Amino acid sequence: MSKAILSILGQDRRGIIAAVSKVLYEQNCNIENVSQTTLQFVFAGVFIISMPGDLSPESLDQRLKAELGPLGLDVHITMLESITAPVSPPQSESYVITTKGPDRKGLVAGISEVIARFDGNITNLQAVFKGGEDPGDNIMIYEVDVPPRTDQQALYRELKKRAAELKLDINIQHRNIFEAIHRI
Repeated sequence: MSKAILSILGQDRRGIIAAVSKVLYEQNCNIENVSQTTLQFVFAGVFIISMPGDLSPESLDQRLKAELGPLGLDVHITMLESITAPVSPPQSESYVITTKGPDRKGLVAGISEVIARFDGNITNLQAVFKGGEDPGDNIMIYEVDVPPRTDQQALYRELKKRAAELKLDINIQHRNIFEAIHRI
């Protein structure tokens, strides 16, 4: 079996996951991981799939496009072998960083630059911008892995400083604390 990354993009509507998974099942593929979201009115899905050895990426691409094209969905397949995976995942501490504030250009760039400078890896980002000055309408939630060698206090100070420059309220919590507080 070979592995591939399947990306699906297009106008959101009911039944997209059902249509994608049906084609994959019919082609004897297995969904190993999936991340799907709707951004405003756009469906975005990324699947890691295993494919049988007798199925070519071109054949799967044709089948997916025949089924999903009429739904207005774009399909892209990348073989996973072309992407080098790390030998072992690096050790890290996981944090959840939440910002709120008035919408303007450069918010994601400003916060993500500080995270990158401290070798942080953003593993998930949710940003909802409704515009306007009401901070409650404009929220970004970063899930970030930080190497243990990182000066976490310096990272915290720099994030607070950048947030103040961007007129954002910021909250930084270790993932374990975040999950304990937000557990239902």
